[in-house]
Amino acid sequence: LGDTGLEDAGLGDAGLMMKRQSLPVANIYVPVKRRAELRPTTVDEIAASMLAAGQQTPILVRRDGDRFVLVEGLHRLELGETTIFCYLVDARKH
Repeated sequence: LGDTGLEDAGLGDAGLMMKRQSLPVANIYVPVKRRAELRPTTVDEIAASMLAAGQQTPILVRRDGDRFVLVEGLHRLELGETTIFCYLVDARKH
């Protein structure tokens, strides 16, 4: 499915496990450049997968002041849920 994220997203650079957390989707900002990559057919495929098995791969977000910015997982974010599982990562700005 085109937007599966990083297979080892649970491991940081030092090999430490990152904590999975739940965030309100409304608190996650999606940069305009990233939103342009949205493919509705991929959203539909991921929705079907998540209905069958739940969210297996959390999205990745970074903190930017008082908000969170999407790093990876646009198609999972666009499923219409009110909250989503994520990993908070230390990523450079694009």
